Amino acid sequence: MVRYELEEKPDHLEVKLEETGEKKEALLEAFQACREGRCGCPTTEYEKLGRLEVEASGDRIALRLEPKEGEHLDADEIARCLDHTVEAASRDE
Repeated sequence: MVRYELEEKPDHLEVKLEETGEKKEALLEAFQACREGRCGCPTTEYEKLGRLEVEASGDRIALRLEPKEGEHLDADEIARCLDHTVEAASRDE
């Protein structure tokens, strides 16, 4: 089961997903879609996203989300988006 930890920093959010297993590729595809402005999350928070860095290693994925200048990312909304993305990746198995 995919677990994630979300940490708020002064100028960005960091997300660490662990135990991605067979869901890793589906998750990476979803995060790439968000990077390209095609986010499927049930929130408009991605409109505030200025930059999304994705690093994958083993069965872990690390994200760094930076808001556009003058914006602030809501950690609760990002958590909703992560829940949605993990659930969608689980359905794709």
